[in-house]
Amino acid sequence: MIDILVISISTPIKIGVYENSVLIEEIEKDGMTSNLLPIIFKDLLKKYKIDSITYVNTPGSYMAIKVAYVFLKTVCIVNNIKLNAVSGFLFNENSPIKALGKKYFFNKNDKIIIDFLEEKSIISDFKLPKYLDKTKFSSNTLPIYNLPAV
Repeated sequence: MIDILVISISTPIKIGVYENSVLIEEIEKDGMTSNLLPIIFKDLLKKYKIDSITYVNTPGSYMAIKVAYVFLKTVCIVNNIKLNAVSGFLFNENSPIKALGKKYFFNKNDKIIIDFLEEKSIISDFKLPKYLDKTKFSSNTLPIYNLPAV
């Protein structure tokens, strides 16, 4: 069973290929989600029979989340692949994630809030886990934006 995990809410984009939930390949690229995902998935679809794709649908860059959702949803429909979603906080040690301007997203008691970064805050890079915990994945794959309308 091959599963793909896509973390596209920051640079570099990180994609993990998992066989039976164990990481077997890491892809890391700098650039725009809209430019990179088609190239990466062209190769992945040739190389693997993918059973599921999971992407980070919150919080983070609106554009990256939108582009990833539309692209991955299309790939999944065309290729009969299951699509899942997950929070980005699972892959950066629950540290703040850049929001808008000088504000950041914080995970406080499983509620996402937006605030200014405190001096003592530690920002961790996103990391692909060595093992996928699928119990954290959701079948509700719509993007969750977390910011009020302007």
